[in-house]
Amino acid sequence: MIRKAVIAATLLTSIFHVNAQTKQPRIGMLDMNYTVHFDLRYKDSIKIAWDHTHAMATLQGIVNRKYPQLYIFLVENEGINIDRYWWNKYRQRDKWLSGRDTVLYPDIVSVIAAYQKNIRGAVVYDPAVAATSNIASSIAGLEDLVAIRYDTSPGSLYSQVVINGPRLPVRVWLVNKNGTSLFTGRGTVPGTQRPSTGSVKNDAYRWFITNYLAKGRCNTAYGAYYIDQAWMTHPGIAARNHHTLSNHDFFVSRKGFFFDLSPWSDEQATDDPQQKAGTDLETMKEILLIAYKQNKGKKYAYLGGFPPWAYKYTQHAKGSHEDVATEWEYSKVISAYNAFKDADAINYGALANASFWQHFPLKKKYPQPWITADSLRARGYLTAEGKVNVNKRNFIIFYVGDYDASSWVSQTTPTIWDSPGRGKVPLMWCISPVLAERIPMALDYRRETATANDYFAAADNGAGYLMPGMLQAPRPLSGLPDGVQAWAAHNKPYYQRWGLSITGFIIDGHAPGLNTKGINAYETFSPNGIIPQKSPLTLLHNNMPVLRAGDDVNEDDPREAAKHILQRVRQREGAVPFHWFRNILKDPSWYVKVMKELQALDSSIELLDAPAFFELYRIYLKENPIAAAGKVQ
Repeated sequence: MIRKAVIAATLLTSIFHVNAQTKQPRIGMLDMNYTVHFDLRYKDSIKIAWDHTHAMATLQGIVNRKYPQLYIFLVENEGINIDRYWWNKYRQRDKWLSGRDTVLYPDIVSVIAAYQKNIRGAVVYDPAVAATSNIASSIAGLEDLVAIRYDTSPGSLYSQVVINGPRLPVRVWLVNKNGTSLFTGRGTVPGTQRPSTGSVKNDAYRWFITNYLAKGRCNTAYGAYYIDQAWMTHPGIAARNHHTLSNHDFFVSRKGFFFDLSPWSDEQATDDPQQKAGTDLETMKEILLIAYKQNKGKKYAYLGGFPPWAYKYTQHAKGSHEDVATEWEYSKVISAYNAFKDADAINYGALANASFWQHFPLKKKYPQPWITADSLRARGYLTAEGKVNVNKRNFIIFYVGDYDASSWVSQTTPTIWDSPGRGKVPLMWCISPVLAERIPMALDYRRETATANDYFAAADNGAGYLMPGMLQAPRPLSGLPDGVQAWAAHNKPYYQRWGLSITGFIIDGHAPGLNTKGINAYETFSPNGIIPQKSPLTLLHNNMPVLRAGDDVNEDDPREAAKHILQRVRQREGAVPFHWFRNILKDPSWYVKVMKELQALDSSIELLDAPAFFELYRIYLKENPIAAAGKVQ
């Protein structure tokens, strides 16, 4: 015990010293690998995984707000520790972190003690009211507090850092001090004049709305949709890091708001079956409307996270709706209020240290050259007269995705991007440029190491995942004014910085398709092409080529994938010689094998790089007025 106290005291002293040469604070580090290797049979292990990760994420968000100075090792994928991967990459000589001193802590209590001067205390939440864990994360960022679950049992984190140890003062109680629930679903919502909704879950959120959100105390440009502590009842459904608590740090650092609510109006939320149907949705819409108003309808709200479909709100949890339908319904709702998501979806949903990496120094510009007519002519795609030389060929392109989530890009970089097969065939990597907010180092690294066969386009649906048809007036779901021009203004700086001119996929889902105003908006920032779900098969909009989305091709067997592509191409043979296919998390070597199989089946099918594909398609449309007018079936 004496030795541990001495170590902790030494660490507490050293962390606040600054490296004399770099003028930067030392980086505190903690290995939290133990939180993803717990035994599902033991409730105490599950509680430790939850409590420690939640406290650390909120602490990181505060400590890393201005400077990158607290780092953890937690997320794993295919046997690779993702956080060590990124750390080691930028720890190399002459890289961003090469000159930084570090302090390795033995446990979370010593970390909290070391950074106690950075925080004001704790916000303590109710284990019996799951929603209070997300509210605690919101308050943590707003009041510089560490989120701690109420649990007086020996060995609990509450006992270690509130009752004992650092003895953090509790500044905000989301549970009564005797451990009984503050939110009961009866009478009025505590601390407000609002009548109870009859749902403890929604009463808790409406307490937060009244006392924090509506008073302008949040940065409503940032929000987070992550599962609450109900995760602890079914921690084995998905990857064990999919409590996604490690994702909280960035949104805590930005003083954003957190929520976990059902998007459905036609049934009770599956985690709160006693509520009136649609109560969750009413609360969500109230949150989003406040955010819209505080952002003045001009700035789009950046929402991290994704519907926790394996745990809640779908048929997996005895609901009536399917997974994708729930994804689309949520997208539809947030889009109606000028918000988009950075879609940390199962099973690659965990992301750590975004509050740290947000400080990574990006270049001002990442340009990508466009193809010239001379180049197309030299490659045999244009005749001497400048016409498309189809020559009985069919041209295809792959939407290499899904990279509309920071967590997915971060986790798949060492396994997919670093694959030795990359660069052997032309691939259009579709990555949302807004991910530069949370994983700037990953986007920079991919640009730095790209081959001549790697070209970048935007993922769905530009700089963030929303359904652009829901931005178009009239907007009956929200009743708000048209948001199309604000969406264009949001996208332009991202596209300009990252040298983007193609939106590789537009998910329309349950929303209306783009109208003329919507397509006009995309033309201002995506002039070289868009791929919507709801559009004519072919269209030339002014000078922007539009091609309706084709099939998802995700067969693991390259031979079956090749057969699928061939079948789809032949169905459209004679209509248009340009074809788009979407693939999800496929290794570059898979594309090499698919193309080998496809060439054996039909050598007239040719895979193009993105500039060649879209420029040839544009020229083709100009040569074919019926196709350009959207009249090809």
